[in-house]
Amino acid sequence: MKRIYKSVMIVAATIFLAACASTPANPFVGMWDVSINTPVGVMGATLDVNPDLMGTMSSDDLGQTALQGITVTGNAVSFNVVVDAQGQTLALSFAGTIDGDNLTGNFDSDFGAIPVTAVRQ
Repeated sequence: MKRIYKSVMIVAATIFLAACASTPANPFVGMWDVSINTPVGVMGATLDVNPDLMGTMSSDDLGQTALQGITVTGNAVSFNVVVDAQGQTLALSFAGTIDGDNLTGNFDSDFGAIPVTAVRQ
């Protein structure tokens, strides 16, 4: 009986350690409340990123559009998005850093860098 108990405890400990050592969740996955500091003022948006790294950006001003080419390396994140800004199509490239529930970075655009901050919902 002691041998069975010992074997069960070893298996349980192995499973527990394997779970602790598993790959951590992608830090970019989730819903983010975004502030975009545009040349004409601060614009709000929401990022919704799924575990398969498919996502969308939604804004009252810009509508909803798919995030493209999402890459996450450690805490660095980048993606591209095409938005319709009052009839003008803008291709934006984002590069930033995740620190816990905060995201900071810039959209690179034809108008220069546009600062972005976000907080996970």
